[in-house]
Amino acid sequence: MVSKLNRWAFGVLFGFAGLACATPALPASSVASDAVRQAMVVPPPPAPAPIVRRAPAPALVARPQATAQAQAAQARAAAVAQAQREQAQARPAAPAPVAAITARGRSAIVRATAYNSLAGQTDSTPFITATGTRTRPGVVALSRDMLRSFPYGTRITIEDLSGRYNNLLRGRTFIVEDTMAARKTGSLDIWMSTRSQAINFGARQVRITAIR
Repeated sequence: MVSKLNRWAFGVLFGFAGLACATPALPASSVASDAVRQAMVVPPPPAPAPIVRRAPAPALVARPQATAQAQAAQARAAAVAQAQREQAQARPAAPAPVAAITARGRSAIVRATAYNSLAGQTDSTPFITATGTRTRPGVVALSRDMLRSFPYGTRITIEDLSGRYNNLLRGRTFIVEDTMAARKTGSLDIWMSTRSQAINFGARQVRITAIR
């Protein structure tokens, strides 16, 4: 019995001895180096948080308050502008351009009458002709159909076919600066200063001739 126990004990001891011989011991320097390397490994820093840039708040623009001087200057400027507009409206209209004279030597027989600067015989501006000039001796008005042959600005002579007024008309030059009512055709109106002169002249056939 004792011998069996001894054999078992020796077997266990030899087994542990064989296991110890089979497992080589790690050198102390390797273990220390691994420990140092693990201790020196620095974990990577955490990723920085994204920076959110906020747009700056818009600056408050201070509205300048109109001072009493600025208001007065604006009022003066408005008054000056109004005065200029009133002056421009008060200026007389520029006379209408006189048509080019192209009727030299042209002649025609028309019905002639006379007129005065009266509201009943003209428009609301009895002393202003259709071309913007003032009525005066020597001014004549033609019907609108005759203006095609004797345009504004044409200088003409007038011959009374009855011979009665040739002493008054002979040697005088008349200028076409006015026009007659739209209903008139083939007619001429001679401006005269008084109504009695116009009535005495009456209506008659005349020959007009363009001289320039």
